[in-house]
Amino acid sequence: MPAIINKDECVGCGTCVEECPSEAITMADDIAQVDADKCNECKTCVEACPSSAISVE
Repeated sequence: MPAIINKDECVGCGTCVEECPSEAITMADDIAQVDADKCNECKTCVEACPSSAISVE
């Protein structure tokens, strides 16, 4: 499964966008969004997120 953003926890910092090697994350209305077709489930964003708002199940 692709990365999942907890919209209540996301602070809109953009760190995940910068760190994602597959460019699967973008920002919309100051909340991160994942393009499931691009996400390779590497968990780089999970490790980079300062607010622990991202998970990969």
